[in-house]
This record gives sequence, C-alpha cells and structure tokens, in this order.
Amino acid sequence: MPLLYGEGEDRAFARLREEIRKHDGCLSSLHSTDPHLDKKRIEEAKGGLLAGAYRWVFDTPDFRRWHDQSESRLIWIKGDPGKGKTMLLCGIINELEGTIIADGHCRNLAYFFCQATDSRINNAIAVLRGLIYLLAHQQPRLISHLRKYTDAGKSLSDANAWFALSDILGGMLGDPNLKPTCLVVDALDECIYDLPRLLKFIVENSSTFSHVKWIVSSRNWLDIERDLNEATCKARLCLELNEASVSEAVTAYIRLKVHWLAERNKYKPGTRDAVQSYLSENAHGTFLWVALVCQELANISGWKARKKLTAFPPGLDAFYWRMMDQICDLEDSEDAGLCKSILAVMSVVRRPITLDELVAFVDIPEEACADYEALTEIIRLCGSFLTLRERTISFIHQSAKDFLLGETAPEVFPSGVEDIHQTIFSQSLRVMNNTLCRDIYSLGAPGSSIDDAELPDPDPLAAARYACIYWVDHLREWQSSDNVKHTGVFQDGGDIDDFLRKHYLHWLEALSLCRSIPQGITSMATLEGILQHKSITPQLPSLVADMRRFILYWKWVVENYPLQVYASALVFSPARSITRGLFTQEERKWITSGPMVEDNWNACRQTLEGHGSWVQSVAFSPDSKWVASGSDDNTIKIWDAATGTCMQTLEGHGGWVLSVAFSPDSKWVASGSHDKTIKIWDAATGSCTQTLEGHYSNVRSVASSLDSKPI
Repeated sequence: MPLLYGEGEDRAFARLREEIRKHDGCLSSLHSTDPHLDKKRIEEAKGGLLAGAYRWVFDTPDFRRWHDQSESRLIWIKGDPGKGKTMLLCGIINELEGTIIADGHCRNLAYFFCQATDSRINNAIAVLRGLIYLLAHQQPRLISHLRKYTDAGKSLSDANAWFALSDILGGMLGDPNLKPTCLVVDALDECIYDLPRLLKFIVENSSTFSHVKWIVSSRNWLDIERDLNEATCKARLCLELNEASVSEAVTAYIRLKVHWLAERNKYKPGTRDAVQSYLSENAHGTFLWVALVCQELANISGWKARKKLTAFPPGLDAFYWRMMDQICDLEDSEDAGLCKSILAVMSVVRRPITLDELVAFVDIPEEACADYEALTEIIRLCGSFLTLRERTISFIHQSAKDFLLGETAPEVFPSGVEDIHQTIFSQSLRVMNNTLCRDIYSLGAPGSSIDDAELPDPDPLAAARYACIYWVDHLREWQSSDNVKHTGVFQDGGDIDDFLRKHYLHWLEALSLCRSIPQGITSMATLEGILQHKSITPQLPSLVADMRRFILYWKWVVENYPLQVYASALVFSPARSITRGLFTQEERKWITSGPMVEDNWNACRQTLEGHGSWVQSVAFSPDSKWVASGSDDNTIKIWDAATGTCMQTLEGHGGWVLSVAFSPDSKWVASGSHDKTIKIWDAATGSCTQTLEGHYSNVRSVASSLDSKPI
C-alpha cells in the first residue's frame, strides 16, 4: 500500500482493513476448491505417499532435461490407468516444495488435480482458478492482476469466466516480478469440459514464458498428444517405457502394504511371504491393482489369507469382474439389487454425491435412510468400486467407472442407461417439491447478501443440492434416447409444469444459495431447447421461455441477493410476464403502489459482452446454435446463441476483423481483416487451419460456398 502522509492512524488502519477485505474478497471469488486440500485427500485415499514409489523419476533423462535445462519448459508424464501417475505427481510436488523451502521461498509452485467424476474439478475453468489461487497465495503481489477484474465488479463465474481467468493467469505469468514458477496439472484426460482450450493455453504459455515450467500428466490419449506436440519446448516421460523403474516402485509399494497387512492381521512368516510373492508376480506395474487386492485382504483373517490369494485375478478388468460377480452372488438378492442400483446411479451422476443425496435417488430401506452406520455398510457391499469419505461417495478410480459403463453395462443397466437418467430426473423433482420453500436458510431481510448467508446445521438443502443443479441434465440425457416415448411429462399439468408453477422462485433462491445461478440459466436454455422438439401444447414452452427471460434479466441481482427473487425481481418485471403473474402472492405486502413497468419483455433477448472494441461483423451459424462476431480488437468470438456463453476467442489477425461467415455445415468460420488476409478457423477447437493472402487492401466481406469448399 502507498504511504499517505498526514492521513492519521485511524484513517490508515481503516484503509488497511479495507485493503485486506478486498484482498480476501479476491481470493474467495476463486475458491471453488483448494488444491492443497485436494492433494491431501488424494494421498489419504490412496494410503499415503511412499518415497520409493516416485523418487526414481528424478533420475530419468527426460525429467533431468526438463529440470535442468531452461529451454525445456513442458514435460508430459503419460501412462495407462492405475500406473500411479497421480501419486507420482504428488511425490514430485513434495520434492519441489522441499527445494523451494531450502532455497528460501524464492520460487512459486502451483498445482491442480483433475477428477472426471467431480464437477468442481473436471473442467478447464476450475484448473485456472486453482492455479491462480495458489500463485496469489504464494506471491501476493500478483493479486493485482485479479483485482483488475474484482475491483471493477466483473464476475469470474459468468459466461466469460474462461477469458477473464486466462487473462488473469497470463498476466501473472508475464509479470516482470514473477518468481521462477512451476505449474503442475494432473490427469488432463479427466478434464471433461474445455480440454482443448486448456491444452492450447498450456502450449502457448509454455512457449512464451522462459521462467515458467509445466508438468502435466494424462493417459495415453492421441488427442492430448497431438495438441501437446505443438509446444516448442517440451519433453515426454512415458511410464510404459520406464517399465523397470515403475516395477521397482510397485515392489516398494508392495513391501509397504504387506508389512501393514502382516501387522494388522498377524500374518505368520509363511503367509507374509506368500502374499508378497503373489502380489509381486501379478501386479504387472499397476499400483491400483495392488491397492485393491490389499484392501480386500485387510478384511480377511490371517489364517485365511494364503488360501484366498488365488481368488484375486491379475489385471484391473479381471479384478473388477470378480467384484461384480461377488455382488451378483450376495446371499440376499435384495442387497445385490440395491448395490447395482447404487453403482448405476454413481456411474451417471455429474459429480460425487453425498449419502443424503444418494438416499434421494435410490430406493434404500426406510430404516437405513437416516442411519450413517447402515448406509456405510451398504456402500461396503458395493465392493471396492466405491469409497466413502466424510459422507461423500466417489469411485475408487476412474477406471472403475469406465468398467461399469463398458463391459458390465448390461448387468448394471438392464433397462439401459437412459432409464437411470429418468429415475434421477423424476426423483430430483420429488425431492425438490418436498424440500424447497421461501427463505429456506432463514436469511430474513430481502437485502441479505449471499456473502452473509451461513450454512444451517442441519442443512435443509443437503438432500436436494444435487437435484437443484442437475435435474435438467438428466432430463436431457433421458430424452436423448430414441426409445423414449414418455411425452406426458411435458404436458400442461405434468411433472415439469407443476414444479415450475409452484417452485420456480424457490428453485432460483436455492441455486443462489448453492452459488449455481449460471447452471440454472443453462438449465432453462436446455429445457427450452428440449421443448422445441416435442409435439405438445404451447403453454409449457411459453412458460419456460418467460422464465428463462426472467432469470437472464435478474441474474446478477438473484446471484448476489437470494431473497430479491421475491422482491425487486418480481416488482420490476413486465406486467404481463407469466412468471410475475404466477407468483404475485410472493410480492411484498407493504408495496401498495408498484412502479411503472413495460407490459412485455423487450425485443432484445441477450446482450453479449466481451470484445474490447467496436464489433464490425456478426453472423449466425446455419443451424442457429452459434454466433460469430468480428471486432476492432482483432479477435473473433464464437458464442452459444442459447446461453450467451462465449465458447471461443479466435486470435491471429494483425488488424481489425471486418467480416465473418460460417460454412453451411457450421464447422468452419472464415474471417476477413484490415490486415488484408482471410483466415479459416475450426469452429470447435478455435485453431486457424489456413491463412489466405493475396489482397492489396482491407477484406470487407467473406462468404462460404454451399459445399463449404471455395471461400
């Protein structure tokens, strides 16, 4: 902070407190997850970190080159499922942290662990948030790049979040005061949303900033390899090509686990040797297989262990088949059916769910629903597919979910995956109908800020939180099947119509309390799209269209002040708004004379913001799903026409973009520029596939032929 001579002690401390408040507010705007805690959770879930399982990597030529040579800035560690990539990166992070401490904290280290089954950490935006969060903690001076946005009141969770966050992180990495920095991203293959964007960001920034090094890991995916190959300063470490080192690391891990088993179950020397020998002969360099077998052995008496060893087949798929057979062979057929129902639900939900949420989706015996011990026992019956930590259920590994959705799908989904989506959708409506109400957190005052909302104990939204955010997603997945014939759900007076007419405002309040209003906007756009393809009466589509306009217009207000959905949002909505008419009884009784408002929503459906200068040209894609815009800021933006989300920013022109056009199949975008060139872009990835040169002046118009070939 700058010194202000003569301001006095009281004013100085007031200014300091205000600065601290803004600083903390900046960091809280990023905090969807703390990578420090994610790392601790992962290490605990996998039984702790063993030095012998990762130190070998520091002696490999590829890693040494990345570590020692300034021109080698990106290393990709790749391997098959269960090979220990995540724990390897945990070990590397620990070693690098130790070096940083020894050097007197003269470097930065930020990291992020992607997990496909958790919507908080399975997308590119979350990765940027996590890296910015740790960098700002380690070098607080860098927070100025974040405050450019937060001090101006700009949101970091709206449709432009990727562009804001990538600009912030890019600014941090280019800051002249940045210490030498290492950024680590684990499990790129589990970044489900916007992975191409993330890979493009990593490649571009690893080639730009010489004082920033990257470590990334993933499975052996060709798409990831293609994108990372564009990096100019890269190295690659393949676990399969380091089989001897990985095998030694697995052997060290086996010794540790067998020692633990011997102590726990009082193994005799012969039993101990037999267990160690069997694990060593059948592990084939796979940490996960060893961990799963040892987890099973932990519950088998020492005198039985030797005999049971051969029941554990080598290979992950064979082991998963064994667990599935055990579930099918349970003495109580009801238990087997219950386990399959739980596995089916867990295979399609968008994130790990809590025990409270599970009870809403699975028909669990009534006497067990509120009994933590009983629910824990039921989860244990599902074998080693699932793990339970602090009331949250998740898969032991992504490969377990892949197995259930692949080879054993007929057993887990006898009526098809769409049937499970239908169950989750209908049960979501049920739990929301039974739970949602006005002022569910007892905030009281309409002006209560979301930042002042405290989580009640018990949380009245505990069972309905997942349902509030994802019910439309499961409706869409159910309806996407060609076999679905149940159109009754869309009729006037049907389940959806009834829920929206009774609880729409309660739902928006709940979304605000869950900090998920953007997901609600997307849900209404998705629902409106679904209804366009149904042969039904017009009342429900009209209702949904009006409700979508309502939340688009009042997004910021409801997002920050949940109870304003019953106050200003209603009072200042158009007089003929269907939503306002339905919920007139929710308006404040002390408002005796309402303000003058328009009769209907105005003609402007959306205002798309994000360009840094004048917009010279816009074009709809032929399928009306996308909008392209060209600007004097030298960029083209591709927008989702339904939600207003900016999907891509295309950069490469050296002058104003004067014209844009889509190909008839919507796969390509052509742009003409003040720099006298035409560029052709892949609309899905944002990559420039061609630059056409030859004009002697500005290119003011571009167009595609009907067969998408000539421009």
